[in-house]
Amino acid sequence: MAKHKLARFAAMATYPHVFQPTLDELLSQPYRLSGRWNSEVFHNDRPLVLELGCGKGEYTVGLAERYADRNFIGIDIKGARMWVGATDALNRQIPNAAFLRTRIEMLDRCFAPGEVSEIWITFPDPQPQKKRIGKRLTSARFLNRYLRCLKPDGIVHLKTDSTLLYTYTSRLVSYNQLEVLADTDDLYHSGITDEVLLSIKTHYETLFSSRGATIKYLKFKLNKEVVELPDELTVFATDADRSTPSAHRP
Repeated sequence: MAKHKLARFAAMATYPHVFQPTLDELLSQPYRLSGRWNSEVFHNDRPLVLELGCGKGEYTVGLAERYADRNFIGIDIKGARMWVGATDALNRQIPNAAFLRTRIEMLDRCFAPGEVSEIWITFPDPQPQKKRIGKRLTSARFLNRYLRCLKPDGIVHLKTDSTLLYTYTSRLVSYNQLEVLADTDDLYHSGITDEVLLSIKTHYETLFSSRGATIKYLKFKLNKEVVELPDELTVFATDADRSTPSAHRP
């Protein structure tokens, strides 16, 4: 297994569309491509869209294939998984897909203010333990990080099987009076007809759907300077969610 991972890491080091800054690089100064992704990587001025916690990059590749008028970057710290999507994009010569291996906490070190138009968060770990609420990718902590690189009224998409994460995010969005563009707790019985949203499925969506989990989808604008966390959400977690099919993200 270790040899398999090392082979993937070695391959990705040669990919022209994969970027792997070190932690020291990001802590010492903003990443060299901050503010320059479109000009130096994609060589155009199209809207920039991120997939956070991209895993195998199904959404990054799928969206890039369907929307030639936008640029997409899949972001994850786990390179062995990212290799799947990065290799797929390379083999199929998809010019508007790239990958960035880094921690999502470093997002504002990698992108300049206003550089990003949209963010996709697809099937992240719901972090059900109370002490890990701040690690949820839709927590106030992370939403405020996204604000540092999103354009005004930048859009966030959440697609999840976790009732806990969906409810938590919905309450946070409502409390902050963020503009909701789409909201359903059962995507495939909602009447939503967006072919792209319905047709692209991550590994986890396929897995949990096969176990009977319903898919939730929330799309909203981050149309506020600071996202505030209400007191009631600081303890919003439940052991019940741990027993659902969505609880474990290996």
